[in-house]
Amino acid sequence: MFFLRLAGFVFKDTWRDFTRHKSLFLLAALSLATGLFVSGGGLLAIDTLDRWVAKMGSMAKITVFAAEGADINALQRQLTDDPRFTSIRQVSSQDATKQFLESAKDAGLMLEMIGGDAIPPSLELTLRQDLLDRGRAMDAGEGLRKMKGVGDVVVDHERMESLLKGARAIRGGLAGLGALLLLVSAFSTATVVRMGVISRDEEINIMRLVGASEPFIMAPLLLEGMLLGFMGAFAAIGGLYALWLPLSLGKIDVSPFLAELAKMAFFSPKSYLMLTATGMATGALGALFGFQASKKGGG
Repeated sequence: MFFLRLAGFVFKDTWRDFTRHKSLFLLAALSLATGLFVSGGGLLAIDTLDRWVAKMGSMAKITVFAAEGADINALQRQLTDDPRFTSIRQVSSQDATKQFLESAKDAGLMLEMIGGDAIPPSLELTLRQDLLDRGRAMDAGEGLRKMKGVGDVVVDHERMESLLKGARAIRGGLAGLGALLLLVSAFSTATVVRMGVISRDEEINIMRLVGASEPFIMAPLLLEGMLLGFMGAFAAIGGLYALWLPLSLGKIDVSPFLAELAKMAFFSPKSYLMLTATGMATGALGALFGFQASKKGGG
């Protein structure tokens, strides 16, 4: 019963502050939402790529091209008895060109410029699962490159690893920018809370006179900051969803790869919680700054 009364008191207190300083409340929430939007964008990028890598890991192939003048059929016979591979499929120049046209934007113009059947025939090799699990795809690729008659080797796993490294770099950059924006947001929240403390200076002094502890006085202010953080996180997630939805439905003209990534799904539940918790923690931290600053100012 006591906690219900306390919750009611805190809610009324917060609502009163909101009605008094609507513009400042909205400004602080918008500032928090901006920082969370940038940070969330990096989180969504790496989240999506992680899902894509997990999906593509079992489907990834090693593609072998014959050296100039070498016979692709002879190379296939040579690799047939190799115990590292569970299957070997020959892909003709026509099939390879068709796959390229389906996956690459403006590929038709490129092929016209470099000549009709510009993509040579190749062999698609599937590595044994135990070797995949041990991360031996790169080693297998290196071994194939040293074989006689092999011109080039493309290991899908190498490309996926490069993509992940790029995504992590993007996430790091966005996280840094997001952290800077969140720091600014914390000061915006501190300003809102400080205004609330000033407007209730007489009430707070009375509470202190009757023996109320500092944590008891500060609790509603921290909850105000957490509410602002929750509002900011809600707005940021909504903004990211509004950007992601047309991409996933193919309404925005982007590269096929980005369109495929967008179809992998939105945030995971863990990411929702992480973004919301970050917003609420930033709001609470800003409220703490504001309360401490008002105490110094009062002193």
